[in-house]
Amino acid sequence: MDLHLLLIAFGIIIVILSFFVGHSNRIDSDELEKISISLHQETNGLKKRLKALEEELMMSMEPIETSQHNTRAQPVHEIIVNQILSLNSQGFSIEDIAKRSSLTSEEVIRVLQSRGVR
Repeated sequence: MDLHLLLIAFGIIIVILSFFVGHSNRIDSDELEKISISLHQETNGLKKRLKALEEELMMSMEPIETSQHNTRAQPVHEIIVNQILSLNSQGFSIEDIAKRSSLTSEEVIRVLQSRGVR
């Protein structure tokens, strides 16, 4: 009979200890859930900002005359204009810039002139 009482007491002690051990796991899981929610919110915010930036870049496309003739001028996208200006500031020649930007040398010169570089 003493063995039965000893086993019951041991079981009760183990049950009581399980409440304390399980509590620390709940705290960790709550913190993990909060971090996960925070990360999700930040990711959504970054996606919104990126979409707004992409829309802004698409709207800032300025037409730059690329032909000497009276034909209709093809617009050069602002990203290509920035690439041309960057390559020019790095010391690349007009021909190299034309190859890298898929434009003619005359178009590169016109873009640079329109921005007051040449």
